[in-house]
Amino acid sequence: MLKIIPAIDIIEGKCVRLTQGNFEMKRIYAGSPVEMAKKFEDLGCKRLHIVDLDGARTGSLKNLRSLEEIAGKTNMITDYGGGIKSESDFISVFNAGAAMASVGSLPIKQKSIFQSCIAKFGAGKIFPGADVIEEKLAIHGWSEKTEISIFDFLKELLGLGITEVFCTDVSKDGLLEGPAVELYKEIKMKFSTIQITASGGVANLTDLEKLEEAGCAGVIIGKAIYEEKFSLKDALNQFIQ
Repeated sequence: MLKIIPAIDIIEGKCVRLTQGNFEMKRIYAGSPVEMAKKFEDLGCKRLHIVDLDGARTGSLKNLRSLEEIAGKTNMITDYGGGIKSESDFISVFNAGAAMASVGSLPIKQKSIFQSCIAKFGAGKIFPGADVIEEKLAIHGWSEKTEISIFDFLKELLGLGITEVFCTDVSKDGLLEGPAVELYKEIKMKFSTIQITASGGVANLTDLEKLEEAGCAGVIIGKAIYEEKFSLKDALNQFIQ
């Protein structure tokens, strides 16, 4: 089973898509975030991934109003990330209606806060993201490349009780040229118990089949849906949710 998770990326309250994390290469799509979310739910989606790109860039939550509207008008299980830096930020995100908080920079830059939040909220409420450039992590909206190996990072997360992670190959994101299947295969070979959600590069239903074969538990899809490269309904029907 491959969970199909549409993505809503938000800048200034609008649905957008970036290419390889470049804010200068953004495209704004018609429809508000809540309208887009309702459309996804009407098609049969159970999960939703929301990224506060303003928050990711500035380091503070900026689009909680959109989250509140989506949580109030849909029944999808929603994760929300971008700008989460403290325990109070987690509380704000959960109070606004997110089922999970997704974090990328926090586990690397502020490990003690991250670990205390796992203890307070539970590992199941936290959905860490690993953004990867040549098998090394990138943080702060992909603007800062680290020397931390994706494999070392995942090993550390497993040690903290985290079992669900999403992973984006930045070089693939927004290009519609196929996902990083080999990377996900290697992750599953090294860490068989991890539930990995793929992100970036998906262009067609065949890509989804390859991700399922690679052992991915889910896939976050953005640009391919917005630009109607394939039918989201067909994907949901093919991969039982």
